[in-house]
Amino acid sequence: MKKAILVLFLLLSIQSRAQKTENIIIITTDGFRWQEVFKGIDPAIANDKKFNQGDSAYIYKKYSDSDIKEARKKLMPFFWSEIATKGQIYGNRDLGNNVDVANPYWFSYPGYSEIMTGNVDLKVNSNSYKANPNVNVLEFFNQQTKLKGKVAAFGAWDAFDRILNEERSGFPVISAFDKVGGNKPTAAQHLLNEMRDNSYKPFHMDECLDVFTHYQALDELKTKKPKVLYIAYGETDEWAHHAQYRSYLDAANQVDKWIQEIWNFVQNDPQYKNKTTLFITVDHGRGDKVKAQWTDHGSDVPGASEIWFATIGPEIAPKGEIKTNSQLYQKQFAQTLAKIMGYNFKTDHPVETEIKEVFEK
Repeated sequence: MKKAILVLFLLLSIQSRAQKTENIIIITTDGFRWQEVFKGIDPAIANDKKFNQGDSAYIYKKYSDSDIKEARKKLMPFFWSEIATKGQIYGNRDLGNNVDVANPYWFSYPGYSEIMTGNVDLKVNSNSYKANPNVNVLEFFNQQTKLKGKVAAFGAWDAFDRILNEERSGFPVISAFDKVGGNKPTAAQHLLNEMRDNSYKPFHMDECLDVFTHYQALDELKTKKPKVLYIAYGETDEWAHHAQYRSYLDAANQVDKWIQEIWNFVQNDPQYKNKTTLFITVDHGRGDKVKAQWTDHGSDVPGASEIWFATIGPEIAPKGEIKTNSQLYQKQFAQTLAKIMGYNFKTDHPVETEIKEVFEK
C-alpha cells in the first residue's frame, strides 16, 4: 500500500512539473518607465507645460486618480486586472523589488542585446553597432527541432535586423518599413504594406508607427501560427524623447490594449489556449530624480538602468505584483524565456541563470 501511494505521489509530482508552455510571445515597449507602470501618471511631469502638450486636462481626465492603484489601472487596465491576478509583475522599487539592466550603457541596442543573449557584451556600445555577433535566444529556439521555422520577430525600429542578426539567425525579422509577405503578400499583407508606406512618418524611415508593427505581428500570429513570436513597440521611447508626456502615456495605454488583444486571441485559439506564455519588458529605464530627465536615458542619467517585467501563462504562478525585496537583472531574461519553453539556453558565450522566482509557486 505504501509503495502504491509513493508511486502515485511521484506520478503526480512529475505531472505537476510537466511542460505546459508550447508557445511564447515576447513583447517589449521601448523605454517605458517603471514609475508609470506601478504609480500611474507623474503629476510633476503632467503639470509641466514643457511636457504636457498643453493638455493636462486630457491627461488627468483619462488617467488620473487619487488612489495610485486606480491610477495605474487606468493607464494599464489589462496589466492591473488580468496579469495582476493571473500572472506576475516585477520591478516596483518602492517595495524593494528591483530589476535593472546589467550593461553599463542604459540605452536601446545594448539593452535588447542583453535581453536576447543573456549576456553583457561591452563591445555592444552603440545604437549603430553592426550585426550582433552574440547568439540570441530566438536564434536558439529556431535551432530546436520542434520550433524550427516557427520563430518570427516584428520591431518598429530598423535596428532589430542587426540586434537579432537576421542574416545569421535564420528567422524573419520584420523591422520598420520592411515589407511583409515577400513577393507574394496576401491581400491583408498588401494592405498593411501600403498603409505603412503611405503613413505619417514622425520618426522618419528609422522607425514606423507601432500600429503597423502590431497588426503585421497579429496577422502573422493568426495566419502562420508561430510558436515563438517577438513584438517590439517603440513609441513610448520616441514620444518621451520628443518630451510629449500625453503621447507617451497614450502609447503605453495602447500597448496595454494590444497585449490584451493578443492574449484574448491566444486564449480562444486551439493551438495557443492554455499553452502560451507572454513575457513583457523594456530595454532600459528613464530619468526621474531630475524630473526634466524623464525624456532621456543613458549612463549619465540616474535611474535609467531601472526596468520592470511581467509574465503570464501556464508555467507562471498567479502571484500578481511581486512585493519581496530582491535584485534581478535583464541578462537573466534570455535563460528565463528558454526555461519557460522547457529548454536550457547554451551557446558559445556565457548565459546568465534564469529568474527562479518566476517558476516558484
